Amino acid sequence: MSIGQSPTAPASPVDGVPTATPVDGVDVVGALSPSRAGDFLTCPLLYRFRSIDRLPEPPSPDAVRGTVVHKVLEDLFDLPAADRTPDRAADLLDPTWADLQEADPALTAMFGDEGPELGAWLASCRTVLDRYFQLEDPRRLEPAERELYVEAVLDSRLLLRGFVDRLDVAPDGALRVVDYKSGKAPAAGWEAKALFQMKFYALVLWRTRGVVPAMLQLVYLGSGELVRYVPDENDLLATERKVEAIWRAIRIATESGDWRPRPSRLCDWCAHRSLCPAWGGTPPPLPDGAVTDPGELTPDDVD
Repeated sequence: MSIGQSPTAPASPVDGVPTATPVDGVDVVGALSPSRAGDFLTCPLLYRFRSIDRLPEPPSPDAVRGTVVHKVLEDLFDLPAADRTPDRAADLLDPTWADLQEADPALTAMFGDEGPELGAWLASCRTVLDRYFQLEDPRRLEPAERELYVEAVLDSRLLLRGFVDRLDVAPDGALRVVDYKSGKAPAAGWEAKALFQMKFYALVLWRTRGVVPAMLQLVYLGSGELVRYVPDENDLLATERKVEAIWRAIRIATESGDWRPRPSRLCDWCAHRSLCPAWGGTPPPLPDGAVTDPGELTPDDVD
């Protein structure tokens, strides 16, 4: 199995994201990222809309803020340690936003004419970045990897894959998996979804490097909180069983065509609500030859 971009991936990425399947000569049965697994757990119909129908979704200011902040924090570590300051992070913000708009001009339409709304949004990005420096001192960190693509094939030939925001490696080889969240930390009792994502990454690293990560760390920039979790092998074996169960459920839904919705408060933010039967809508016909995973990573898989 491989760490980093798959050696079997085509040289030209899709929207800047590498493709990966088959892997190391294994004819995989399908693929899951934490995002797509989370979609199915949230709502099977949402999984269908995103992974099978590939319906477009308009960008949201909150999601794009997260993209901008992630990129600034990634690029911050390209600077010499002494230069990793709040002022330098702020200096990176405008060019990062300009680069994103150049890559996707539709982003500019989120704010209409560039005026007070855009200014307030950029100010919120600066606030989030400033909060990062209250939680960590990047001058004292030298990450081993940033935006690391990881993948592993389970014994069932299911491919697990995703992107780790940051991987820190201690002198003794201990691994710390770090993920930045631009939103607020979940309330007590609601951490399971975020921890599932981190355990997913830990499982992939364990299966490829033979080392259980010593620490999983979530950096919540919206509320200025760190959430840390120490996994063990039993945690990761349980995560593997959960991932396999999710995949079996996806296959059953594919074979039966039964992608029933699971209404919740999250429906208020769903871009596909008008197509959902739970809200009086009608889903489009399934694409001809629809499969559970078309074998390529999309930008939505970049968690």
